[in-house]
Amino acid sequence: MGLIIRSSAIHAAGCYTTTAIRKGTRVAEYTGPRLSKQEADSCYEQLPITYLFGLGDGSIVIDGHCMAMFINHSCNPNCETSEVDGRVWITAIRNIAADEEITYDYCLYDGGDDEAVCNCGARKCRGTMYSREEVKRRKALAKKALKKVVGKKRGKRKAGRSAKTPGARSN
Repeated sequence: MGLIIRSSAIHAAGCYTTTAIRKGTRVAEYTGPRLSKQEADSCYEQLPITYLFGLGDGSIVIDGHCMAMFINHSCNPNCETSEVDGRVWITAIRNIAADEEITYDYCLYDGGDDEAVCNCGARKCRGTMYSREEVKRRKALAKKALKKVVGKKRGKRKAGRSAKTPGARSN
């Protein structure tokens, strides 16, 4: 199996296979220096692009310096990731044709206010690289914040009304 990096319609550069890959085959390993989340946040605070991969609970991340760092996100991926003994493997979840771009669902769960817009072009694209669970969590938080804002506005209107004095006429 051979992997190459070339232009991608998903995001700048992508990782492609030069040969067919069978379902279940390990395509690549995500390697690089391991950093604490705090170290990674500090290193990449001002940079728009990172190649970080969270391990376990996300307190340790791999700072990608490998072929796998060029594997793009897709809402309809041909690979998935798995963590085995602290190593991250990208494995084919279906047969992949030669010259096809290698993709996996990033399932992001951390990113602050970043929208993490998805450009995968899949028919059922979520529009974001965040996991379905993270999308639900963010929607619930937004709904809760909206209720809080609406509640404050209603309270202000009620407080701003003046009571009618007995015998006053309305026009």
